[in-house]
Amino acid sequence: MITINVTDRDGQLHQVQAHPNDKLMEVLREFDWGVAAICGGMCSCATCHVWVAEAWGDKFPAREMDEEELLEFLDGFKPGSRLSCQLELRDQHDGLVLELAPDE
Repeated sequence: MITINVTDRDGQLHQVQAHPNDKLMEVLREFDWGVAAICGGMCSCATCHVWVAEAWGDKFPAREMDEEELLEFLDGFKPGSRLSCQLELRDQHDGLVLELAPDE
């Protein structure tokens, strides 16, 4: 199992469990405080926007062009911005730290 440390939009910290090969979005949308993920992981809505802590950014592949284009127009865009639908979890992500970005 992989433990993920998530700060929700109210500033509360949650530790959640996931399996290797899970999409981060699928894990986060299971919680009332989680992401909406309206498009279901098609990289077309940005309702699964998260901020990945700087120390973890290089542990995922770089953003592809479609993800980059969606993110750059968000008011909440930061260097650690990612769409959780584009992040597949691996064993190396155990302990991952992230924050849910505000709804836009």
